Amino acid sequence: MRKYLFFFKIRLINGLQYRAAAFAGILTQFFWGGMTLLMFWAFYQNGKNVFPMEFSSLSNYIWLKQALLAMFMAWYFDNDIFNSITSGNIAYELCRPVDLYNMWFTKNMAIRICRTLLRCFPIILVAAFLPEPFNVSMPDTALAGMMFLLSLLLGFLVLIAFSMLVYISAFYTVSPTGSRILATSVMEFFSGAVIPLPFFPDSIRSIVYLLPFASTSNTPFLIYTGHMSGAEAINSIALQLFWLAALVTAGRMLIKNALKKVIVQGG
Repeated sequence: MRKYLFFFKIRLINGLQYRAAAFAGILTQFFWGGMTLLMFWAFYQNGKNVFPMEFSSLSNYIWLKQALLAMFMAWYFDNDIFNSITSGNIAYELCRPVDLYNMWFTKNMAIRICRTLLRCFPIILVAAFLPEPFNVSMPDTALAGMMFLLSLLLGFLVLIAFSMLVYISAFYTVSPTGSRILATSVMEFFSGAVIPLPFFPDSIRSIVYLLPFASTSNTPFLIYTGHMSGAEAINSIALQLFWLAALVTAGRMLIKNALKKVIVQGG
C-alpha cells in the first residue's frame, strides 16, 4: 500500500505546481457556468412546459459541475499511459514490483484530485455570493450532505474505473484515439455533462439512470440538489457500488489477459 501512496503523493505534488493553468481554468469554468445558467434561465422564463427541476436546484447542479469539472471531466486521459503501451515502454512498468492496474488507478486519482483542489473552492465561493436563484446553496439537510459526499467519492471511483477500461483497450488496438473519442462522447452525454439527465425524455431516462455513466457525477449532484432523496438516493448509491465493483473486475480481467499476450519489440 505504501508504494501506491507514494505514487499518489508524487503525482499530486506535481499537479499542484500548475497554478497559472488552474487560474485560467477557474475563469473559464466560471464564465461557462454563467453562460449555461443564463441559457437555461431564458428557457425557464419563456417555456410553457413544467420543467423537471426548480431553477435553484439546476443552479446548484451547474455550479457543482463547474467546480468539480476536473474531477469528472470525461475527456482527460493520462497520455503517459497510452504512450507507454504504444511505444513499448510498458516493459519498464512490468519490471517494477507493483500491480499495474493499481498504479495507474492511483495516478489517475491523484491528478484529478490536485486539479480539483486548485479550482473547486474559488468557484464555489464566488457562486455562493451570487444573487438568487443564480447562486449555489447548501444541501437542504445534513443527511443529504453526507449522502452527497459518499456518492461523490463513489462516482469519482466509478469514473476512474471506466477510464481504466479505455487505457487497457490500447493493448488490443493499433491506436487508442478511436477508443478515447468514443468513450469521451458517450460518457459526456450520458453522465449529464451536456444536458442534466432529469431533462431527458421520460421514455429513456429510466434506462439512462441504470448505465454506469449516470453513476459518476449525475448521482451525487442530484442528491445535493434534493432532486434525489430517501430510498431513491440509497438505491442510486447501491447502483454506484455495483458499477464500481463490475468495472474494476472487468478491468482487472482484461489487463490480466492483455499482459499474458503483450509483446514488446525493440531494445
